[in-house]
Amino acid sequence: MRATIRYGYAGLCAAILVLAAASQNALAQDKSADPQSCANDAMIVFDASGSMGTTDRSLKVPRIDGAKRAMGRVIPDVAHLRRLGLIVYGEGEYNDCNTIELRLKPTPDAAATLLGEVAKIDPRGRTPLTASVKQAADVLDFRNRPGTIVLLTDGEETCGGDSCKLAAQLKKQAKDLTIHVIGYRHETEGYFTSRCMADVTGGEYVRATNEQELVEALRKTLGCPFVTEFMPPRAMRVAARQSHPPLCAPK
Repeated sequence: MRATIRYGYAGLCAAILVLAAASQNALAQDKSADPQSCANDAMIVFDASGSMGTTDRSLKVPRIDGAKRAMGRVIPDVAHLRRLGLIVYGEGEYNDCNTIELRLKPTPDAAATLLGEVAKIDPRGRTPLTASVKQAADVLDFRNRPGTIVLLTDGEETCGGDSCKLAAQLKKQAKDLTIHVIGYRHETEGYFTSRCMADVTGGEYVRATNEQELVEALRKTLGCPFVTEFMPPRAMRVAARQSHPPLCAPK
């Protein structure tokens, strides 16, 4: 029995080492991957406007439920790589554009705190996404420090902001700011106007129509290149850390 357990542990260790080596090799081969940029502070700008509480025709649950589950699948793997913060907009009266809330400044190992805030989100109001991104940039001290913003939205600006104009201003003033935009809506065949924020700042625009695509979009925009894609499942990593002696300890 003990021999069997040791053999199972050895196989588990080998799997972890193979996955780790794969991520390192892929990162080395990708000349566009910048290890420093994927460790910069990141702010998530989360859409809590009323439309996030609605249901797409092809889905049986509100979009907000899929967004919360997707965050829960990705954030635990990213939070140990970089400091994460959260701004939520839209939780207010239907016609209220002053609904931007800083829920968390960039914080190390922030998974539990950040996901706790996400769990409380109740979508109700409008979409002041431009002002929200500006506030996120200020929180990152964008004029003096490099940083990343990930805007997760299911719709267009509805509070009069000009996202393209803001992106140009931020690009001109920033030390090194990248804005990624995730367009999360099944019925949208094209792309949201806020895509220009990604285009101007060298970020990614990713369209997600369901929970799995949203998971992939979050990994692409929040995680270090290849690391989150090749990372062993969380249960496997926990087992490796808790084994006695550690599975992959040097002999």
